[in-house]
Amino acid sequence: MFREMRRNKQLLSKEDTIAVMNRCTNGVLACMGDNDYPYAVPLSYVYFNGKIYFHSAKAGHKVDAIMNNSKVSFTVIDEDTIVSEEYTTYFRSVIAFGKARIVEGDEWVKAFEALVEKYSGDQPKEAKQKEIQGCKQSLIIAIDIDHITGKEAIEYVRAKAE
Repeated sequence: MFREMRRNKQLLSKEDTIAVMNRCTNGVLACMGDNDYPYAVPLSYVYFNGKIYFHSAKAGHKVDAIMNNSKVSFTVIDEDTIVSEEYTTYFRSVIAFGKARIVEGDEWVKAFEALVEKYSGDQPKEAKQKEIQGCKQSLIIAIDIDHITGKEAIEYVRAKAE
């Protein structure tokens, strides 16, 4: 159903792919927007329990697009170093494909806790709880991942082999 990576020597292991998802703090959500134009929007996220979660206002282009077509992709870039003498970049990135949905109930609480922990881990527990309890006006959206791959520059692959 999903294409195999053409340059499979550059394919990250499942563990390395998950490490990138956990390490990065922002990615780009791509969905089908208005008038069948692609809509890609950068956002903060958390990778939690094998899913991607992010928060959103209750109305807007992103929510409308997801409600019209739940199929999305999500990309993060972990590394992108320009190597001018080689006319290239050394990169590491991940792309996930899945279906987005609005979460509720206990899953909403757990996902929001994971988001708050990722982006305010050094704050007092009381402050984090207050944030979670006071933020009922936002949606939490999950991406149930159907396919995920990571890829890195061949130079990183060669360096690992040495």
